Amino acid sequence: MPSRPIYLDHQATTPVDPRVLEAMLPYFTDCPGNPSSLSHGYGWEASAAVKYAREQIASAIHAQPEALLFTSGATEANNLAIKGVAEAYFQKGRHLITVQTEHSAVLEPCRYLQSLGFEVTFLPVQPDGLLELSLLEQAIRPETILVSVMAANNEIGVLQPLSEIGAICHRHQVLFHTDAAQALTKVPLDVAAMQIDLMSLTAHKIYGPKGIGALYVRQRQPRVRLAPQVHGGGQERGWRSGTLATPQIVGFAKAVELGLAAAETEQPYLAQLRDQLWRQLRSQEGIHLNGHPTQRLAGCLNISVEGVDGQALLLALQPKVALSSGSACASGKTSPSHVLLALGREPALAAATLRFGLGRLNTPREIDQAAACAIAAIQALRKTPSAQWVPG
Repeated sequence: MPSRPIYLDHQATTPVDPRVLEAMLPYFTDCPGNPSSLSHGYGWEASAAVKYAREQIASAIHAQPEALLFTSGATEANNLAIKGVAEAYFQKGRHLITVQTEHSAVLEPCRYLQSLGFEVTFLPVQPDGLLELSLLEQAIRPETILVSVMAANNEIGVLQPLSEIGAICHRHQVLFHTDAAQALTKVPLDVAAMQIDLMSLTAHKIYGPKGIGALYVRQRQPRVRLAPQVHGGGQERGWRSGTLATPQIVGFAKAVELGLAAAETEQPYLAQLRDQLWRQLRSQEGIHLNGHPTQRLAGCLNISVEGVDGQALLLALQPKVALSSGSACASGKTSPSHVLLALGREPALAAATLRFGLGRLNTPREIDQAAACAIAAIQALRKTPSAQWVPG
């Protein structure tokens, strides 16, 4: 039986940790209760499990448990935060601010609001992917109601300065939302210290199950108002109706617990693997690092390669290395990454991009193998007549 490719697409999703699965399994079978069914022991059991999980996840971002509501993932959390705030505050103002390099789960709700008459400012970034804070402050108007800036970019791993952004927003009495799907358990997150009003989270980026996420909504100083986007039974204090997915919620909390416990050793290990990979790749001419060299996630390496076709490069690597060219949510598109275009990359170079997403189970030997495969593929493609690559 042929061996499977080395998995290096952990920014897209992670395998469920066996310990997470073990924690979830009883709530599929032996503990089947609905957390809202409080007339019998099965419901009490499920309700207690959800309560404990909510406390664990909230603690990871230094939030109060009652400020956390569960969603189907970060995409729903982003939609609820952005559209929910717009609907709740439209009488105060109809202007929002975000960044050109955001995930589509932020950009598309903003574009939807534009179709309803809201104004949205899409701020540029510097060539290293960082937001220029002076531009943010200049963009805020009296009618601005929300700023949305992601914590860690899903394609290039760049970490935005959340504390500084939060300070600017609160100085101008504007709500601050951050998509922290890629950042949870990997970098310190403190909603109070960073003055964050809304934060989107998900489980499947941290070795938890797919289909479960959360949204933090500040309850004090200020108390954030939010218009529900899913109506029904009134679960989650009316913010988000729908039967709570107890197994997934339990798994989410377990993944957070494990991620936090391992962070001190795991993140330096991933940074070591990332640097090992980059040292080998940069030995070849015409390979460019995308994003800030140090202010980024430990396990993310994004490069663009001169003189090759991007799709041909991915196809050449497919049998031996599983990775992507950018966001998995846009992987079916043939156009260059909007993130790399925002960094100033030429379209052809932006299209010839590889995102290496390293995970806790990857080994130094796998990194050497992946680097060798990538270098061999690049060299072979550059020899094809269509490449016409000129060094320098």
